[in-house]
Parts: sequence; structure tokens; C-alpha cells
Amino acid sequence: MNNCAVFLDRDGTINYDTGYIGNPEQVQLYKGVPEGISELRSQGFKIIVVSNQSGIARGLISKEDVEAVNNKINELLEKGNAKIDEFYYCPNHPAFNNADECACRKPSPKMIFQAAKDWNINLKKSYFIGDTFVDVECGINAGIKTILLKNTLKGNEISLLQTLGKNPTFIADNFSEACKFIIKDFVGGN
Repeated sequence: MNNCAVFLDRDGTINYDTGYIGNPEQVQLYKGVPEGISELRSQGFKIIVVSNQSGIARGLISKEDVEAVNNKINELLEKGNAKIDEFYYCPNHPAFNNADECACRKPSPKMIFQAAKDWNINLKKSYFIGDTFVDVECGINAGIKTILLKNTLKGNEISLLQTLGKNPTFIADNFSEACKFIIKDFVGGN
């Protein structure tokens, strides 16, 4: 067992982001996500979702809604012989919660560090796939390789990362390409 993980953002990375999604019936996975996760798992990676769910603090969705959506994602993934090992999420937002409560919020690596402790994960051989600069920053802050998906990128996100000196390890057109990069990089690095 290699004790490595691929950390994933949720909305906009593995499923379409419809904005504070609380209804499991609205969950739609991106093309290639079940196959990609299945392939990563076959290489021995744990699959861990790390997401900000500030809709809870905003009163737009409940923790039960988030967990129902998480369950639906796993239900859809299982049809493709894939699954998420665990979902971590931060329900807080600075406009509604204090700094201590928001310490889990990405780009803080706190959720990644908690998952690493819970699952005995070797972060030096792990990866983070996300669709925003906050995801890349979170992965960099945790000391892991980062893959930025272009599928929901806003025009200035790559240049913002470059300005901050926080370049992703790889930029992928889609989830399948991100998974192929990880497998090639991981196998080549061992």
C-alpha cells in the first residue's frame, strides 16, 4: 500500500457547480470522473474530497443537504466502479463566522492535514485536483502537487496564480487528463 491520496475539490471539479447545491437530484458528474477515479484507485490512491461549503454559513443549505449531495456523488460513482473514500468540508465563511471557525477554509491546508492524519497519508506523494486558484493554493500550502482544471476557469485565475508565485504543477483540460498526468507522474517518480 502506498498511502498516497488524490485530494479533490467537489463542485466544479467532479460535479457541475450549480451554486450551493443542496438537492442530490441536481448532481451531475463531469464526463470521465468515474473512470478517472476508478483508475486512480487501481493505482492505490485514496480519494478524498476537500471542499468549502459556505452555503451552510449563509443559510442557503444545511449540513444534511451537503451530506445528501456527497452520498449521491458516491452513488453515481459506484455505478462506474469508483468511490470517494471520505468527504471533508468547511461549512464556514468569514462574513458569518470568526477566524477560528474559518481556519478549515481553503486555501488553508487544515482539511488536508486532518485527512492525512485520519488516513495515514504520505503527502509528499499525493496530489490535489481543483478548478480554482484557491484549490491550487490549498495544495501548495499542504506541500502536495497540484493540478488545475480548465473546465470552469475564469480568465484571470492562471495569471493571478503566476503573480502570487503559486503555479500549479500541471494544468489539465479536463478530469481525465488530470488523472492521466497523476498516474504517469506517480509511476515515473517511483
